[in-house]
Amino acid sequence: MTRVFDTPHDLIGSESTVLGPSDWLVIAQDRVDGFAEVTEDRQWIHVDAERAKDGPFGGTIAHGYLTMSLVNHFLPQLIEVRGFSHAVNVGADRLRFLNPVRVGARIRGTGEIVSVETIKGAIQSVVRVTVEIDGEHKPACVVDTISRYYPDA
Repeated sequence: MTRVFDTPHDLIGSESTVLGPSDWLVIAQDRVDGFAEVTEDRQWIHVDAERAKDGPFGGTIAHGYLTMSLVNHFLPQLIEVRGFSHAVNVGADRLRFLNPVRVGARIRGTGEIVSVETIKGAIQSVVRVTVEIDGEHKPACVVDTISRYYPDA
């Protein structure tokens, strides 16, 4: 269920708030192949299903950066902030790839608000997103996302 904040200022004091989980998303080979094309990372462990059968993972796996990029798919399911004129993605900290995502696996996001502060007239939040793999104990990826919301005037 999405946690809604009516204004960016409502984020203040929300540290340690748990978010999610999001819906499950199946990682299909066509998604991996498309990511390989746009990034020009066509390593065989991602795109060659026949060769990957004999590889270290028993099949093709998603790129780590594909997994991380899907955090942008999960975030709106975890948190919604309203009442701002514009917002920017400032970046990410503490990115870790902990477990490969095999093609055909289901992943989802969970989150936690790590910090909130006022910076240059905006409210900046750090949300730690963990990308879980269905049936696995260890997550695929953990990343601290940094967003800055500029409140309505």
